[in-house]
Amino acid sequence: MADELDLLRAADPVPADGPHYGDGPLDHTAERHLARLLHDTPRTRRWTGPRLLWSLAAALAAVATTLTVLLGGPGGTPAVAAPRPLAVRAHTTPVPLADVAELAAVAARDGSPALRQGTHVQSWSLGMSDGRPPVTLPEERVVRWAPDGTHTEVVVATDPARPGRPVLTDDGDRTRPVEDGHVLSRRAFPPMWGDAPPYGTPPHDPAGLRTYLTELSGGGTRTLTTPELLDATRELLDNWTLGARETAALAALLADAPGLRPAGRVTDRLGRTGQAYVLDAAPGGRRMLILDPATGAVLGLETTFTRDDPEYGVRAGDVMDYSAWMR
Repeated sequence: MADELDLLRAADPVPADGPHYGDGPLDHTAERHLARLLHDTPRTRRWTGPRLLWSLAAALAAVATTLTVLLGGPGGTPAVAAPRPLAVRAHTTPVPLADVAELAAVAARDGSPALRQGTHVQSWSLGMSDGRPPVTLPEERVVRWAPDGTHTEVVVATDPARPGRPVLTDDGDRTRPVEDGHVLSRRAFPPMWGDAPPYGTPPHDPAGLRTYLTELSGGGTRTLTTPELLDATRELLDNWTLGARETAALAALLADAPGLRPAGRVTDRLGRTGQAYVLDAAPGGRRMLILDPATGAVLGLETTFTRDDPEYGVRAGDVMDYSAWMR
């Protein structure tokens, strides 16, 4: 399935009158190949995607158990390599979030690029399911929406840090390695519409977007905490590819979020240069937000442990999850 993964990584929006997808226009051969990937009848498979809106503190022991199972504990041999945490480049000047928000507002003046429903994201995470130990899910997901409200989703097992190497997956009965590029899920959905998040169109002004993200986070009139804002941002970007104006609105909200401190320049897992902003969100955990400094676009989010737990083989710097979004 490696050739199918290559297509996923090379793809991008087709013309405005058709559905949208990834990073460059699909040629006829790629479209036929992708159509076969999307519409061929898949083997029956039970698959549950990760949903990481849980507390770092509450999840610490459960996630640590996974690291012991998958990585073999302090004295074991790793069964499947965990990603290394992203490292801020030494001697780089941190850029204040307010400055990035100003640049994002300037970049949004012509309204291009436009908002697009759907997403293209790579992620690595530890997730819980069915009372069994947590499992590692390194994957790439592409969601394409058509004008009639239907959409398709393709999920592929892939680890950009270990191209061509086996990837761990959970097929509902057991955890096992699969080939890089293995299709985990291919699904087609009937027409869906709605005004409520995440199907409702996100506003492109900060106040409206704040209300939208609050509703996405559970509603109410409360003010989102910074961890809640980051969780809602992840949920937003897992459903929408933001345009320039929505990106500027989100950058303005992030600039006002307490606790996010600029850390310096970082190269993300897709080789892109961004500015890192760090939040020490809970005992034992740290969040890193990566932004494109020129446009304010969110490139990624990463969660790491900040303290050792020898009982479970967890060390400071171990990655709990990351997401890297592509346009």
